Amino acid sequence: MSSKKKIAAVVLTTVALSVGTVGVATASQPKGKSVSVRTTTARTTVSTIANPMVGAAMGMKMGGPQGELTSALAALVTKGTITQAQSDAITAALTAAHAAEAANHAADHDANDAQRVARETLIATTIGIDAATIKTRLAAGETLGAIAGTKKAALISALVAEATKNIDAAVAAGKMNATQATTLKAGLSAHITAAVDAVRGAMGPGKGKHGPGHMDGGMGKNH
Repeated sequence: MSSKKKIAAVVLTTVALSVGTVGVATASQPKGKSVSVRTTTARTTVSTIANPMVGAAMGMKMGGPQGELTSALAALVTKGTITQAQSDAITAALTAAHAAEAANHAADHDANDAQRVARETLIATTIGIDAATIKTRLAAGETLGAIAGTKKAALISALVAEATKNIDAAVAAGKMNATQATTLKAGLSAHITAAVDAVRGAMGPGKGKHGPGHMDGGMGKNH
């Protein structure tokens, strides 16, 4: 992903009351997508191994790798290539991987929700308007900057500070390097200002996927 796209990703997940439900991790979205594909495959594979009858049914209906893996393991055991114990170990490893992936997904979901709530509180507190009212006005087509009024500059400063903190946290967690962080920080103020002045509304860029109940107006991905 280019530096400009990374900056936009951070901004879109840092502004407009719940921007940041994905957080700075959005900057490494391609990696996240690839992991998602792999874990989805692992999930279905584990399910079929754990329940061979279901796996066989899915294999026949979907023609996917589920039934093939189950059959392959059984064939390898029959040929003596691997032992039943080794086959069981593979099954156990996949089951454990699935459990870990599910736990990580749940943790990410909770963290995203917590981030969204914290960001809503930050913006509502900064501009002195309750979150419900801001959501309603965003859904009606007002910009966050217009809603903030004379406190727009203070809001932008608060969002830039939060984005900077999130970037620093991402660096500390090893999710990006110092060079990437510097690039992201360089354009934060301009991009956040543009996002604050952007019209979203109930049928904004997300075309109603989030709707008026979400303050990001569909700008950022929640999960």
